[in-house]
Amino acid sequence: MGRLVRALAVAGSAVVLAAGLVSLTVAAPASAAALTEVTNFGTNPSNLRMHLYVPDRLATRPAILVAVHYCTGTGPAFYSGTQFASLADRYGYIVIYPSATRSGQCFDVYSPQALRRDGGSDPVSIMSMVRYVQQRYSTGQVFATGVSSGAMMTNVLLGNYPDVFAAGAAFAGVPHSCFATTGGSTWNSECANGQVIRTAQQWGDLVRAAYPGYTGARPRMQLWHGTNDETLRYPNFGEEIKQWTNVHGLSQTPTFTDTPQSGHTRTRYGGSGPTAPVEAISMQGVPHNLPVNAAEAIRFFGLDSTTPPTATPTGTPTAVPTTTPPPTQPPTEPPAGGCAVSYTVNAWNAGLTAAISITNRGTSAINGWTLSFTLPAGQTITSGWNASYSPASGAVTARNASYNGTIAPNASVGIGFQASHTGNTGRPASVSLNGTACTLS
Repeated sequence: MGRLVRALAVAGSAVVLAAGLVSLTVAAPASAAALTEVTNFGTNPSNLRMHLYVPDRLATRPAILVAVHYCTGTGPAFYSGTQFASLADRYGYIVIYPSATRSGQCFDVYSPQALRRDGGSDPVSIMSMVRYVQQRYSTGQVFATGVSSGAMMTNVLLGNYPDVFAAGAAFAGVPHSCFATTGGSTWNSECANGQVIRTAQQWGDLVRAAYPGYTGARPRMQLWHGTNDETLRYPNFGEEIKQWTNVHGLSQTPTFTDTPQSGHTRTRYGGSGPTAPVEAISMQGVPHNLPVNAAEAIRFFGLDSTTPPTATPTGTPTAVPTTTPPPTQPPTEPPAGGCAVSYTVNAWNAGLTAAISITNRGTSAINGWTLSFTLPAGQTITSGWNASYSPASGAVTARNASYNGTIAPNASVGIGFQASHTGNTGRPASVSLNGTACTLS
């Protein structure tokens, strides 16, 4: 347990950063509401504590949000360090803040009991909290969110109780059942290091096994992960996408891609709108200590409006738009005046991420581009962002996406990829843009 605490404790400072990064500019109304501890809330096999925030003004049939803290954290710390409560003042939903009480204050996302419906441990305690609130208020939909250990629990809750939760937002987590251990251990090094790689079907089967025989609606899922996560490595992000797209019966090919802010790549699956069945945000260069964008989670849940979205029934995913996305622009001319490429590798065990910045040093815009380079022997691209990559190893060509084909003079475009390696974590010896060699740094 001590190792888990030390490894995940860095997430504790992440929520402090949220206030400066959430896209919320209007001050929350003054409120007399306060965080209150609730005792004797029901079956509590793991002795969790429950804190509850009920705003002064509730929406009609207010939603319930379960906000789950990181290791070494507490419910009150997550309350004061994030904006979920202040947004509740605005939109009228109720927030439950569970607190883990075991050594290290981490949630159980690893035991066999925790990974099946009503099996015992923390998920059962959290469900008692939800039912306590449901019995006392005329509530509507239920949602879950969390950071690190709390993000893992978000995955577990949505898998175990798909009939209870409408959606979740997991910040720097791992897939349902990835952290499963035997012999009483609380730490799974393989999962933490991004080495547990399964097919989408296998990941989906693990979720379905948590509640055998269930055929109803499945919760929507929003996923957040930093490419430089040093505690729960970035490959877990791709594995989560595999899992939840499979649960919804969707392709792993995005139906929508954009860059909501610099360094963030957002992909949606099964729909292009703001409440698609699965939404994933990759945060370039961000470590495990990532910002918690509460406003975007609340937007995804639909709680910033008066009519929250409903979950999509299993087997009938949200319709994919019939319009064809704009084609990528074919590369035309080499960059007159030259180009510069920054290529940064972040490696671990058998994996790495490469962050690439392409700068146009010329005096005219580049309209359509291909970046060519040769990967060191043993490196194989497994996924990428902001460009298409072909082939996966050897002499690779990265082609612009539909939204970043133009690079203005002195402007830059950021792309990157995740790869496996057999020991050589170096970078290419040279790169060229539209056939012209670039300065490499």
